[in-house]
This record gives sequence, structure tokens and C-alpha cells, in this order.
Amino acid sequence: MEHAHDTTRVVVVGGGVGGLAAACLLARAGVEVTLLERGPAVGGKMRRVEVDGRPIDSGPTVLTMRWVFDALFERCGARFEERVPLEKAEILARHAWADGARLDLFADRARSAEAIGDFAGGKAAREYLAFCDAARRTYDFVEESFINSQRPTVTGLLAHHGVRLFGGLRHVDGWRSMWSALGRHFGDPRLRQLFARYATYTGSSPFEAPATLNLIAHVEQEGVWLPRDGMIAVARGLGALLVELGGRIRCGAAVDRIEVAGGRVVAVHVADGERLPADAVVFNGDPGALADGLLGGAVTAAGERPAQRSLSAITWSMVAPTAGFPLTRHGVFFSDDYPAEFDALFRQRRVPARPTIYVCAQDRGEGLPPVADGAPERLFVLVCAPAIDGRPPLTPEEIETCETVTFDWLRRCGLQVRPKADGTVRTSPQDFARLFPGSAGALYGPPSHGWRAGLQRAGATTSIPGLYLAGGGVHPGAGVPMATLSGCRAAEQLLADLASISRSSRVATAGGTSTSSTPKAAMG
Repeated sequence: MEHAHDTTRVVVVGGGVGGLAAACLLARAGVEVTLLERGPAVGGKMRRVEVDGRPIDSGPTVLTMRWVFDALFERCGARFEERVPLEKAEILARHAWADGARLDLFADRARSAEAIGDFAGGKAAREYLAFCDAARRTYDFVEESFINSQRPTVTGLLAHHGVRLFGGLRHVDGWRSMWSALGRHFGDPRLRQLFARYATYTGSSPFEAPATLNLIAHVEQEGVWLPRDGMIAVARGLGALLVELGGRIRCGAAVDRIEVAGGRVVAVHVADGERLPADAVVFNGDPGALADGLLGGAVTAAGERPAQRSLSAITWSMVAPTAGFPLTRHGVFFSDDYPAEFDALFRQRRVPARPTIYVCAQDRGEGLPPVADGAPERLFVLVCAPAIDGRPPLTPEEIETCETVTFDWLRRCGLQVRPKADGTVRTSPQDFARLFPGSAGALYGPPSHGWRAGLQRAGATTSIPGLYLAGGGVHPGAGVPMATLSGCRAAEQLLADLASISRSSRVATAGGTSTSSTPKAAMG
């Protein structure tokens, strides 16, 4: 990596994993980096809520694509496993239905196939193995040309793959919906429902998302990791690394506006009135915040409000005793009417009458002692909800009804949770909208609906020189590893632009038309 000039100043706005990743790579390259985070700590959506004095991960709870973090820390002269101790999950998730059926998926593919055979018969086990092979082929095809690209286009895909693109497109399977493709893969409707759930990892509907997203099944099969100190440990590890590399982190620093002069970014104004000169800015937040003018009128052209918002959620972070169901770290309790659930979320834009429920039991998992019967344990419970963009916020009555329905349905699936009012923190779509400005409560940027969705996300560069984007709302998409990659792409593009400007300045100086040869001066 070419080192930038020592006096180049970059301000990173937003301390989610995308901003942290960008800041670390920039600091490693010799850039003077200041990261501003409006909240009390870094992490962004990777947030932690304290209940009864016990910390609960209340954002992302699944860590996959470990290679993203191994590579990032290695590029910064550190080792991820030393900074963030991990355990590999043996059970990926335990799935349950109201009729008493249960199915575990395992890190060991053969063990999953055996479990599926016991659950739905030998034919289903063979279908599962064939599905795994198809998901792997999809992932292999899109990894370099899409996931690891700056911003994919049809032209770029053609240039990367050449004539092989047309044969490979059958592996991408972008013209069928996930639901349609899974109907071809699995005869048992419960397995179709189970694997369709991966669409919600991007805040999308399996009835509208392309079958390409079946690659998420392969990603999970490659490994689900449990940070020993919770998911927040990833953000804290990156924050500590940034400081070691010479970067500065300022929490409680809300940004008032980004200043533009001479057609490019020149400074960031903090809400307390301070002005931070900047040769470039990386904005790690929802691009809608820019479009809405939340960072000043000079940069509205750099953002875009999505035509459709991804899902939000209603969540409960709690410490409560449980009974009746053998919880693992990750559990999914399925609705008995999947089409109705997603029709409610995306067409009617209301909370489903019978939602599918995710439960993260954070005192359970590899390397942890068993939870004693009746002992209070840390739970994070989530149901999908519509974002509030274009619709009124959920009323208190709607939220209370959803809570009643959620815990009643868990009981029907065999899990009894006895929450206490003072031992529960509830978060609604309107709460998420306040936490993440410009998002309207959507947690994943735009949804992955239709084959063009992946090609329509914003990339790292913007129409304003010196302003770059990172986060789950830009390429390559939502999720902790993807948002981390977006930060890497932003830093790489920024450094490449600095190097290009520096070379141009040197050439111009040699020709007698410029007096500046430093990136800072050239960018100012």
C-alpha cells in the first residue's frame, strides 16, 4: 500500500465497523485520522444494552466471514484472534415450529445432512447437500467480481469474467426469487421456509430477493463465530487498533455539517462549534442522512434516499428465566404463515400477526457453563417490523400487541420466557430511526430486491471530490463483514485518489504549471 503524505488529514464520521475499518487502514498508511462518533462509544449498530447490570449484544449477533477481519487486522500489523478471542459455534442455529418440530444446523455439513435426514427423510438430506453445492458455486462466482470489487457494474462483470460471465450467470441465479428457487431445491416446506429466512439478513423478503442470496447459507456453513466478550469486542478491538496506529477517536461528537469549498470537501463542523479541517471525509452512515441534509446542504447531492427501505425490527434485550425449550446461542421460531408475514411487512407495512422470532441466548454456546434451570439469563429477542419511511410510526398499542403475540408464540413453540418489566429494554423502529439518522429505522440500507439491487447500491466515491461513503447502506451491502469491507473499499479508493493527485501534481510541477506536489495541498 502506498503511503499518503504525513500531513493528509481525514475525518471519519461514524464509528460503526465500516468507519473503524476505513480509519485503521488510513492510519496504517500514514494519514492523520480523526474518527467522530455521536454516541457514547464506537460500534454503531453493533450496540450493547445493559440490563440489570449485565451487558447484552442488541444489534448484530452473528459473526461470519472471519477472513475479512483476519485480513484487515493483518494489513494493520495485528492478529484478529489475539485482539478478539473467538469460539467457533458447533450449532449454527436451532429452529422450531409450533407443532413441536425442531431442527439444528451444524458447522459440520455432514452432521447437518444427518439431522435433516432424521427431520424430513433421506431425500431431504440429499437435497440439502445439493443445495450446499449450489450455494458454494454462487458464492465462488460473485466473491471477486462483486463482493471484493469497488462497485460492480454489468460492464465490470463482463470485463472480469469475459465470455465466462454468461455461463456463470446460471450460478448467480438472479432472475428467480429465493422463494421460487428454494421450492426447486426442497420438497419439504419447512426447509424452504428455513433457508428463505436468510433474506432477512439483508432486511429483505425471500419473495422478492434474488436467489443469489442463497449464498448466505454457504457463508454460514463456512463458520459462525462467537466473540468471547460479545460482538462489541470487534468494534472495541478495531478502536484500540486505530489508537495504536496513531488515529484519534472522539465519542459524543455529533457532526453538524460537512463544509465544501472550491467544489470539494474542506472541513467538518462538530455540533459544539469546532471546525476540523479535512482533506477528505469518510461518511460511515446511512446515505439518506446526506440526502436529507442532516450533514448540511453542501453535501445533499452525495446521498440518495432509497426507493424502498429494508426491514426494521422490534427487539427486547432482557434478563429473564426460561423453561420448556433447550436453547442454544441462536434460535429461530417460525411463523405458521410465511407469505402472510412478508405480505404484512412489505405490502401492508405493518407488524405481522404471527411473526417469526429470533432469540439469541447469550449465556449459551461453546465454552460457556450450562445455564441452571430457572436461572435468569441474557436474551435478545427480535421480530421484523417495517421501517417508518412513508408510514406513521407504530403506535404504543401496536407495539404492545406485538409483544404479547411474540411471547405467546414462543410459548406455543415450547419456550416459556418470564420477563420482568424492569429487566427488559425494548427498541422499536422509531427508536432505531433516532439512533441512526437518515435511516427511517431501516437496519440494512435498501433491501436486496430484484437482480439489479446489488448493482444499484452507492459505492465508496460520491459526486463531491473528497467525500467517500462506507457502511451497510453502500456496496457491498448489509451485515458486519460486508460493512467492514465497505470501509476497506473506501480507504483504498481514498488512498488511490491521493496517490493519483500526488502524481498529477508532480507532473504538473515538472511542466511548470503547478507549485504543489503534496496530496494535502492538491486536495485542498
